[in-house]
Amino acid sequence: MRRVVLFFAFLMGATLPGYTQELNVKFTINADQVQTTDRAVFKDMERAFANFMNSRKWGNDTYKNYEKINCRIFINISKMPSIGNFTSSAQITVARPVFNTNYESVLLNFADREFEFEYIESQPLDYNDNTYFNNITSMLAFYAYIILGVDADSFSDMGGNPYFQKALTVVNNAQGSNRPGWDALGSNRSRYALIESLNNPQTVDLRKGIYKYHRLALDTFEKNPEDSRIMILDVLKAVKKVWTINPSSVFVVSFFDSKANELANLFSDGSLPVRREAFDLLTQLDPKRNIYQKIVAN
Repeated sequence: MRRVVLFFAFLMGATLPGYTQELNVKFTINADQVQTTDRAVFKDMERAFANFMNSRKWGNDTYKNYEKINCRIFINISKMPSIGNFTSSAQITVARPVFNTNYESVLLNFADREFEFEYIESQPLDYNDNTYFNNITSMLAFYAYIILGVDADSFSDMGGNPYFQKALTVVNNAQGSNRPGWDALGSNRSRYALIESLNNPQTVDLRKGIYKYHRLALDTFEKNPEDSRIMILDVLKAVKKVWTINPSSVFVVSFFDSKANELANLFSDGSLPVRREAFDLLTQLDPKRNIYQKIVAN
């Protein structure tokens, strides 16, 4: 099941004409640490990278303008070892609107600490799903499919499967490049680790929980807040199943990076038994954050 077509029409109160690409990605590039007199290349990157992701059709579904998936990618360039070569990290944040509200729920908040690439001003960005051309287009394509996948998972049960398979193909094609982030033996917070976790049968309970959390609980929260909290509590129990198998799973870590503030707010009201059970689960599964104290503060 694709994104609910009338979802945004209701939310925006208008119907906009025309079908278009799926993504609305906004790039911010911070290159304050780079010593160079040519600063124009960084603005050129922002335009080129956004155009690459936003002007392409990445899947077969048709999207209207108001259905585009909102995402922000912040690239922090720390070094330019040589002209056109950049060492950086990237923060990828994907959001999804909640039905009948002005609120957007974060679907993904992922830090890529191995975002290395080559780029010169006005460089054509060539890409094909079956070929590795260069690191920047493979990384951008990888995240395009990840964005589509996590969004689709929130609208239908395991709806992201075709996109995660495409992201896996990007990884497989890029592994021969010997660039960081693609290697199965690399960091457990890498692009490889992310897509392996999303495709791993051991994380199915959490994948299914993403749909239950967003479509069945958040989208109906205004009507039945206590029922929605109980459903989200069930999702946390599913997270615990995955966490018990692999407590360092990047999927679990990313879930709490995305949802910690939201979960603390959702469970700060409601019946005391539900709040206490949520607090116990959250402090067990995500013990480094103090924000959950607000759940039992009153």
